[in-house]
Amino acid sequence: DEWFSRGKKLPEDPGADTVDFPKRTTPAKGYELLFQPEVVRIYISLLKESKTPAILEASAGAIQNLCAGSWTYGRCIRSALRQEKGLSAIADLLSHDSERVVKAASGALRNLAVDLRNKELIGKHAIPNLVKNLPGGQQTPAKNLSEDTVVSILNTINEVIVDNLEAAKKLRETQGIEKLVLINKSGNRSEREVRAAALVLQTVWGYKELRKPLEKEGWKKSDFQVNLSNASRTQGGNSFDDSTL
Repeated sequence: DEWFSRGKKLPEDPGADTVDFPKRTTPAKGYELLFQPEVVRIYISLLKESKTPAILEASAGAIQNLCAGSWTYGRCIRSALRQEKGLSAIADLLSHDSERVVKAASGALRNLAVDLRNKELIGKHAIPNLVKNLPGGQQTPAKNLSEDTVVSILNTINEVIVDNLEAAKKLRETQGIEKLVLINKSGNRSEREVRAAALVLQTVWGYKELRKPLEKEGWKKSDFQVNLSNASRTQGGNSFDDSTL
């Protein structure tokens, strides 16, 4: 308890380029071994080198869990992933054939985006792949991802574009608005998906700089408001968002 209470102190600058791991006076042991710098490098190596879906899913899932919340090592690992060029490896997994890998990568990116510098980089490089995984559009072949995965991707997109105008612009440039409105209004998506899509749309509409360009493209304010009346009432096994955030 004492060790964790020390780990929960917030940094002075959450947007710092580097966050150094705390200096140790004794060797790591037990669960502490899971989040030491050398182990984080192993996770990154597995993400870059492994071809096995189960290993990729587990590695991304470990990073997702370790990066959750505001504890000291979570902040250190978010920074270390960026310094070790791990963000692009995780973003690349969004194109994987395995849905479980895609979902794990999405969850990891969502937690990594809590770091302001990561948020900027993920917005530049991962938004197109996140949008490609959303239902609808002209993609061939069309992806048929589960409700849980779609909701995870939508929540990740929202985390990335909050307080990140450039990422919101990238979302618009990659036909993300069309897909989000389709989820919101099509009538064949679940309530969880509609709510998650509406949250992203509301975040986009919150940027006054984007309203005129969007209106020129034919969008109206009503397109960016939640439309639960048409949502399908079929739900998956869980009605909650099982994010680690």
